[in-house]
Amino acid sequence: MANASPKIHRLTLATLTSLICASAALAAQPGGVAQAQARYRQDMAVCNSGQSNQTAATCRREATNALAAAKRGGLSNPTETYQQNALQRCAVHKGDERTACEARIQDQGDINNAAQAGGLLRQSTTMVPVK
Repeated sequence: MANASPKIHRLTLATLTSLICASAALAAQPGGVAQAQARYRQDMAVCNSGQSNQTAATCRREATNALAAAKRGGLSNPTETYQQNALQRCAVHKGDERTACEARIQDQGDINNAAQAGGLLRQSTTMVPVK
């Protein structure tokens, strides 16, 4: 893995983080412990296969910590957190501007995944009648 590009490293790390966070979200639901344990087994399989882009010891430790946190209910759903933070940023706007901001955050409009700086570019068009 020493020759892999930094982009692949980031993608692999992001994938593992998503998988661990998803296991936490499942653990918060009834029967979530069993699902968290299933996720743990999958994470450990990735660790043992050498596909984790981490040292095996680090990968195993992260998987174990994620399982423990899931059992405690200590992991949050990142999608919910991001959504709440984004809506809070709309609070600086007033009236129609705030409504439009909230609509963009709630995926009512055009979303472009190919923003040059990364992330999402959200835009909406509001038709205003001529006075």
